[in-house]
Amino acid sequence: MIRLEGALYPWRFRLVLLLLALMVGAIVWRIVDLHVFDHDFLKAHGDARSVRHIPIPAHRGLVTDRNGEPLAVSTPVTTLWANGKELQAGKAQWSALAAALGQEPKGLAVRLQANAEREFMYLVRGLTPEQGQRVLDLKLPGVYAIEEFRRFYPGGEVTAHVVGFTDIDDRGREGMELAFDEWLAGVPGKRQVLKDRRGRLIKDVQVTQNAKAGKTLALSIDLRLQYLAHRELRNALVEFGAKAGSLVMIDVKTGEVLAMVNQPTYNPNNRRNLQPAAMRNRAMIDVFEPGSTMKPFSMSAALASGRWQPSDTVDVYPGTLRIGRYTIRDVSRSSAPLSLTEILIKSSNVGMSKVAFDIGGESIYSVMQQVGLGQDTGLGFPGERVGNLPNHREWRQAETATLSYGYGLSVTAVQLVHAYSVLANGGRSVPLSLTRMERKPDGVQVIPEDIAKTLQGMLQEVIEAPGGVFRAKVPGYHVAGKSGTARKVSTDSRGYRANAYRSLFAGFGPVNDPRIAVAIVIDEPSKGGYYGGLVSAPVFGKVMAGALRLMNVVPDNLTPPVESQATALNAVKGGRI
Repeated sequence: MIRLEGALYPWRFRLVLLLLALMVGAIVWRIVDLHVFDHDFLKAHGDARSVRHIPIPAHRGLVTDRNGEPLAVSTPVTTLWANGKELQAGKAQWSALAAALGQEPKGLAVRLQANAEREFMYLVRGLTPEQGQRVLDLKLPGVYAIEEFRRFYPGGEVTAHVVGFTDIDDRGREGMELAFDEWLAGVPGKRQVLKDRRGRLIKDVQVTQNAKAGKTLALSIDLRLQYLAHRELRNALVEFGAKAGSLVMIDVKTGEVLAMVNQPTYNPNNRRNLQPAAMRNRAMIDVFEPGSTMKPFSMSAALASGRWQPSDTVDVYPGTLRIGRYTIRDVSRSSAPLSLTEILIKSSNVGMSKVAFDIGGESIYSVMQQVGLGQDTGLGFPGERVGNLPNHREWRQAETATLSYGYGLSVTAVQLVHAYSVLANGGRSVPLSLTRMERKPDGVQVIPEDIAKTLQGMLQEVIEAPGGVFRAKVPGYHVAGKSGTARKVSTDSRGYRANAYRSLFAGFGPVNDPRIAVAIVIDEPSKGGYYGGLVSAPVFGKVMAGALRLMNVVPDNLTPPVESQATALNAVKGGRI
């Protein structure tokens, strides 16, 4: 007789049934629990497979000039991307896609084939919304769109070196776009959407976080003055065949940079053929020996010593001065002694050196340091250099002489114009700013006011006296300034390059109440001359004339017309007045 195993061991059978019942009960309870009590669990997992958060791009902040004119704006663009796997199913439509994108069909086909296993690849970025919609209207499987913003610069090459530009991801890469990237960038938002397993959008659910636009940045630049400076600097480079140039204009009362231009420049809206050298903001990055433009600060040290007055004279005959194995030479030789003012007018290196020997190199160094040479300007501009102002433990005659007439130190164009603004502002130094100031900053008296006023008169004579730099004159205004011509240092050997010069001019106006200081640096003029009074001084005169009129500064050098004087005299005689 055959006996069943379960009959022999009935407890085992019952145990198996019990375990099966418990397992079924647990499953049933879990189903009830998930659907009735703990339904958030299923919802969370369902959402994890279908709910997505896509970023909402933030509108980058506007950059304007001091008067609200836009210098950098963001415009919406469409970026198209593709799922390479999905696109493989629509190979027949690749030629239509290439036509809509404006690309070569063969090239696009090769790229799509190379990315066949990728789920994300960019097709094209920065299309206008209309162009992007034409591609989307083809309804190709695997082609999707992202809304982004693209930066546009209305000022183009005129403001390129100051404003800078952003990269394709809208991050600041140069200029003020880089320096104030966090201020301008804003915070992206989030949008909750439902997508199927292929990543296709099913439903736009809600905005979970609004995008926060970047803040507006108002620069100190005046776009009108920027265009004026750009035009005159460019014309000078063409006229004299120069390699490069810079011009900086500042408000002497507030320290605001009103214009900053460089040549060569570039168009930030089209950087396809951009040359790296054109991107340099030379006014803040290039350092150079400033030459005779330093003589007013050496004169300041002489006047402050109490040992010299503007009328005191120095014997400069025969126009040369031997110091060891070095010989100092004057371009304009004079047989008669020169006063301190005449030393500036004739730009006498011999006369300046003899004054410097009397007062010592340390006093000249102190004045130059006080006006900001060799110091950080505080502008925070990316890549800005501070130059070099040497301080020797022992000031020998050679170091003292060369420093007094602008050799042996290096400065930037911004430092040069800042130093002249101190003279123009009655000896008070105010911090520089590339952003618009809401109130006048506090200044520091670094040169005695009476000495600064005296130097203003001396520098006015440099332009207006017979034999002065007449090309820098401004009709209707008294202006002051000093030219300079500096040889260029050789980079591959010791000493200076032959026939390579920088032509400089720095000045301010109007003299009765200075408002604007300007510095011009023109690099390697190759035709028509190279002296600062010939090459850079006319740029100063034209830019200063236009700037003073644009700023509605009242003329201080107007001569009453002869006809008006005669009419007034006749009116008096006739009893009408």
